[in-house]
Amino acid sequence: MVDVFAVADIIVEHIKKHYSEDISIVGYYGSYLQGRATKRSDLDFFFIPATDKGRQAECQFIIEGISFDFWPIGWDRAERMAASEEWNTTIIADCQLLYVRSEEDLARFMALRDKISGMGSEANASSMVNKAESVIKECLASLAKMRIFTDSENLSYFRIQAQEITGNIFKSLGFLNQIYYKRSWGHYREQVRDLKVKPGHLDQYLDTIMFSHNPDEILLACEKLAADTMRLISEKRSSLEEKRSYQERMKGYYEEERGMMNKLLTACEKGHYETAFFVAAGLQDGLARILYAAEKGRWPGLVDIGDYREYYVRYGYPDLVSLLDPVNFEPLRLAVLQLIGKLEKHLIAEGVALNRFDSVAEFEAFYTRK
Repeated sequence: MVDVFAVADIIVEHIKKHYSEDISIVGYYGSYLQGRATKRSDLDFFFIPATDKGRQAECQFIIEGISFDFWPIGWDRAERMAASEEWNTTIIADCQLLYVRSEEDLARFMALRDKISGMGSEANASSMVNKAESVIKECLASLAKMRIFTDSENLSYFRIQAQEITGNIFKSLGFLNQIYYKRSWGHYREQVRDLKVKPGHLDQYLDTIMFSHNPDEILLACEKLAADTMRLISEKRSSLEEKRSYQERMKGYYEEERGMMNKLLTACEKGHYETAFFVAAGLQDGLARILYAAEKGRWPGLVDIGDYREYYVRYGYPDLVSLLDPVNFEPLRLAVLQLIGKLEKHLIAEGVALNRFDSVAEFEAFYTRK
């Protein structure tokens, strides 16, 4: 059995002699640190270079059939790991240091660990939910690939996509629970089992994904797993404290968007359906989103599937899109006028100042006082 620490000693001594000012940190993590190494385990070690020269210490090699990768992590990447912007947070949080260039380097590294220790705080809840949602986007892309793939009987393709989806689901659940995993590659489920927030049928979905020989069953399990996770993200986001603010979110919105309303009125008057189609859909969806943001204190995310339209409907704004008709534009034109009047009254009632002027002279008097 290879003495991996003897290998580490060789590298550290070489660094002390030739890279003492060029490498900030050397550390190791993983199976040897966690007491679960086998005869085939390598030493998971890394270094943080201080200079470009320091990066030259990187080395990949094999000793007696055991592979080693002494790889560099820049300070910027280490900071991303500590901020959960890269997934391997455990490398920074749970490593043992083998070499430190200076007290300043050690203090900088320990500050990253302090940041990780605050991952589960209430102050980080919103940002972690955002990270959970961003990972789901990757799942949806993989699901789309499975749906449009022409060889529906290719089991290997579906299993590969499913492996990517489940890996991202585990990541999303980690963010959602504000934790990081110490192990990956086949050890996610044992860590997820005790999580407070997870899909109720997680084990059932995973068994289908891993053991089924039917591509359609695998696809369906992936879709259900992604949908359940999205619902959990939506519920978590809804549970966070809301900050209602029209004045903050909608200042200047009406003045800018009035241009699109005028464009839609012109399209109706000229009978230009293509313009009406795109402008009406964009205008209605954009107003629905910003109303949601003003009410909730946050913009709707990927998991808010249609829910963000709640306030558009609640306040009685007209459904412009349903009125699109290439033969009769008048109902749509009248609805736009209705929307303009309703939106003005709504914003004024919420204390949003509207910069409307009846003449250039009025605008000049206003602007020159700024």
